[in-house]
Amino acid sequence: MSNGELDFGDAAAERKARPTLAARPATAGAAAGIAVHVAGLDWQGIADELNAHGYAILPGMLGAEECAAMAAQYGQSQLFRSRVVMSQHGFGSGEYQYFRYPLPSMIAALRHALYGPLAAIANRWHELMDLPDRFPAEHTDFLARCHAAGQTRPTPLLLQYTAGDYNCLHQDLYGDHVFPLQAAVLLSQPGKDFEGGEFVLTEQRPRMQSRVEVVPLKRGDMVIFAVNHRPVQGTRGIYRVNLRHGVSRLRAGSRHTLGIIFHDAN
Repeated sequence: MSNGELDFGDAAAERKARPTLAARPATAGAAAGIAVHVAGLDWQGIADELNAHGYAILPGMLGAEECAAMAAQYGQSQLFRSRVVMSQHGFGSGEYQYFRYPLPSMIAALRHALYGPLAAIANRWHELMDLPDRFPAEHTDFLARCHAAGQTRPTPLLLQYTAGDYNCLHQDLYGDHVFPLQAAVLLSQPGKDFEGGEFVLTEQRPRMQSRVEVVPLKRGDMVIFAVNHRPVQGTRGIYRVNLRHGVSRLRAGSRHTLGIIFHDAN
């Protein structure tokens, strides 16, 4: 592993408040408004949280109306390329649908705008973990790499859970080309729309017990998290941990989530 260093200092108290996506100017086009909002986020703070914990929460990325509209798309079958019932594949209980191309405009804009600053973090991580792949600055260039390798199917998805449903711990790997960060937006309100259903991350560390993190999310919050690996600062330098994510059992109600994965699938 690399002998580089990660800055794990907690700068949360010094970070500026992040404006919500819902507060972007109404006169701006959706894609342009999203791009401006994402560019204005505290990316150093986000990188610090990803380095320290393997995830970062971006509060209020979508407003209540945007969340409701996004969740309502689940019933619009023409938007999706496939539907997966998790119990039929041993993935858990619940279901999800993958969007087809062209993606809905807001999802496409979020995917494109988030990729650039995340690529800089991803490249630093790969450098520290002595992994050879580097990621281009533009998402279109990375998708071209995926498509040339046969990974042509879009991976953004909507997930739907009802009482008793859960999602087993897993990694979203869809081919040889894997972007090491992904995002999810909770579209339902905990305590009102559903009970239980917490987003869970686990880290498997070399020669150590696994670590579990329960990520507290509210409706409209986005979480950015590691897909499969991340670098961690140890006493002898940087080492690599393996991550998985899932959702705990829903005790009541219904829960919708938007997932944004940056690599396409075989």
